[in-house]
Formats: sequence, structure tokens, C-alpha cells
Amino acid sequence: MSRDVSDPSAEAGGQLLAKLSTEMVRAQKKYFGKGPTQAKSYFVDDMLFIVMQGGLTTAEKTMMDFGEDDRVRDFRQTFENKMTERLCGMVEEVTGRKVLTYQSQILFDPDRVIEIFVFDDRAPDQLIEATAEAQLRGESPGQVDGEDVALDEPSAGGTR
Repeated sequence: MSRDVSDPSAEAGGQLLAKLSTEMVRAQKKYFGKGPTQAKSYFVDDMLFIVMQGGLTTAEKTMMDFGEDDRVRDFRQTFENKMTERLCGMVEEVTGRKVLTYQSQILFDPDRVIEIFVFDDRAPDQLIEATAEAQLRGESPGQVDGEDVALDEPSAGGTR
């Protein structure tokens, strides 16, 4: 499938993966008050996985110290469900592709948040290849350091 040069997904694979990671960190900082310390993006077939680590708030860590992991998970799930339209809009704007559905999952010890987006078509080969090539080289595709992502820069797709 060939893509038009004006299509955002025509951007070089690794650059688009990094842009997705950056925009997700920015959205977490903006809407959650704290962003992850690291984010990585992966394209597989018709899915995008964005894996973030180090994003628990002080309040969430305190609740976990009290043994309230399920309450933290419930809150995160409710929050992410409410954020579906905004996050899908951001991903659609960055990729130029239609998101059919979205799911978020938080894992503890070590803490990870995994955002899963399912598109209406298979990712362009260059995006899947960028993911695979980075993995084969022992690198992380689209990895960004959350500390390097500024909140005040223009954000893609902030509202819809």
C-alpha cells in the first residue's frame, strides 16, 4: 500500500513511532498531571502498542503502599475509558489512520501502562519494519525519555 507524501503515516517509520511516544507522554502529563519516565511504540499488523513506564503519581504509590492496588487500577481504567476519544483522536491525527478501538491496561511491579489501538487497516510496511528492525538490533522502537517531553509544546489532537 503506497501512502501519499502529505499523509502523516508516510513519515519515516522510526520518526513516527517516536512522535507517537512523545505525544502519548505529553497527553499523560497534560491530563494526568504526571507523565511516564519512558515510552516506546510498536506497530504490529493492524495494532499500535504504546508501552509506558514510571508514570504512577505520588497518591497512587501511597495507595499501593496501603495495599489498594485494585483501587488504583479501577481509577486508571475509568480515567482511560473517559480519555478514549481524546487519545484516539491524537493517534488518528499523528498517523492519518482510523482507530477502530482502544484499550488501556496498567501493570504493577514493575509499573507499566500499555495502550493498545486497533486500526481499520494493516500498518504500512515501513512502520512494521521499523518496529521489527529496532527489535532485531536490540533497540526500542520509538523510545522517548519522558523527562525530555515538554508539556507546553503543541500537542496533536488534544481535543475532538
